[in-house]
Amino acid sequence: MPHIAISVLEGVFSEEDKERILLSVIDAFGQAAGGRMKENTSARIHEVKSGSWAFGDTVLKTEDGLAIRRDQS
Repeated sequence: MPHIAISVLEGVFSEEDKERILLSVIDAFGQAAGGRMKENTSARIHEVKSGSWAFGDTVLKTEDGLAIRRDQS
């Protein structure tokens, strides 16, 4: 059945945040897909080491992820 993979920078999300993200993503997928998909969908969060992920021409670090989370605009 469906498996959803989520990659995030390490140290940006707490254990509670990750649990909430996983359950919310599975719930949203289940609602969109219908039927019994929610109960048959798995998800995982893969934490990428700071400095091991690039976006465009920028290498991302944990501090960048934390700054994005703080930005309320």
